[in-house]
Amino acid sequence: MNRHSIIVKPGDYDRALSVVGTNITVLATKQDTKGQEFTYQSGESGMGPPPHSHEWDEAFFVIKGSVDFTCDGKQETCLPGTLVFVPGGSVHSFQYGPEGGEMLEVTGAGSLATQMFTAVDREVSPGPPDIENITEVLARNGVSLHL
Repeated sequence: MNRHSIIVKPGDYDRALSVVGTNITVLATKQDTKGQEFTYQSGESGMGPPPHSHEWDEAFFVIKGSVDFTCDGKQETCLPGTLVFVPGGSVHSFQYGPEGGEMLEVTGAGSLATQMFTAVDREVSPGPPDIENITEVLARNGVSLHL
């Protein structure tokens, strides 16, 4: 595998993807890095994914606002400067706090995150999601819901 350094500047980003109330800007895919994926995520108060799991590791670094994370049944409010690591297979969810929030997300090797985010943006209508539709889109991209 031939890997090389990359630098991604603000003018290099594609438009933010809309993924069930979270705006996700893809910074680098696994095709770019030959491994990890990097995204910038932001959302308004109360928005965020329901409990779910996937096989890849995931880490979040809170940059602004607050984010309430639930990992393996334990909830914690995370402020700027907080790192949250979620091992593959763990059930987790999050909601942006009262003033919204912003985070950097880094996924581990084998991630399907950016593929999944792109599919949700393309195939799930804005507004309250059709649970049957989103469950199918997520499942095709390696994510299981735990409602």
